[in-house]
Amino acid sequence: MKNFRKALNTQDFVITSEIFLRPETDANSIKMQADILRDYVDAILITDNQSGRIHMSTLAAGTLLIAAGVDPIVQLSCRNRNRISLLSDLLGCSALGITSISLVRGDRVPDDFQPRPKAIMDVNATELIRIANIMRKDANIASEGNFFLGGVVTAHAPKPGWPAKNITEKVDAGAQFVFTHTCLDMDLLRTYMQRLGETKLLWRCHVVAGIVLLSSAEDAQWVIKNRPNVIIPNDIITRLSNAKDPEKEGIEICAEQLQELSKMPAIAGAHIIASEKLTNIPVAIRKSGLNKKNAN
Repeated sequence: MKNFRKALNTQDFVITSEIFLRPETDANSIKMQADILRDYVDAILITDNQSGRIHMSTLAAGTLLIAAGVDPIVQLSCRNRNRISLLSDLLGCSALGITSISLVRGDRVPDDFQPRPKAIMDVNATELIRIANIMRKDANIASEGNFFLGGVVTAHAPKPGWPAKNITEKVDAGAQFVFTHTCLDMDLLRTYMQRLGETKLLWRCHVVAGIVLLSSAEDAQWVIKNRPNVIIPNDIITRLSNAKDPEKEGIEICAEQLQELSKMPAIAGAHIIASEKLTNIPVAIRKSGLNKKNAN
């Protein structure tokens, strides 16, 4: 089985992805989705009830991915749990052999979600990373290989001299990798990475760029409306609008961006989200020439 931490430490460019989790998702569905992606990615991220959408626990899904031969990156959200519950889940990850963990604040629950759940926020994401880092160093509870801790950041275009406070606090707390929120603006991402490099943080933390494989212009508009901190430039939407086959164009755009990211200094890899068809992800990876199936 591939290993996310090992891939980041030994490969020039890693590729990760996500699977679809819904209320009806069961063990067989997770295995089928893992089968689609296994040969093409280094790990699969399990999101924690993203945007308040209900599905099985990330620990359960992560355990099923391990059984399917895929290294899971389990996400835990401060929105859904108090610190006792979060500590309990971290201990559960340790016991289950889940080592790669992304610790996040959690999206705001949509207004149409009824009855309204209460956001907990007993600790914030940086505090949770610090707590998990303390646990990681505790020989009494450390899992095999210890926790590999991460978080999320939003790409933007900082001015020279930017202190990078948010990511610095996460790295100081113990984050070893971060995913960027979805960003299809390669020029903006390049500027962000340049400024980040000036802070010397890239010596201490791997940055994996988040991108989305779109199937239509309407698809892009939905993602912008429903996913926070997403950056999709107008020229991408225009390409999809003008395309005779928007789904094919979306695959082409994804392949182009994978190629561009693989050549971008300091980017450790790409995290691909499929807006609709999971089967399009292997197609885009093959088209990009970054075929994990041939490399492993």
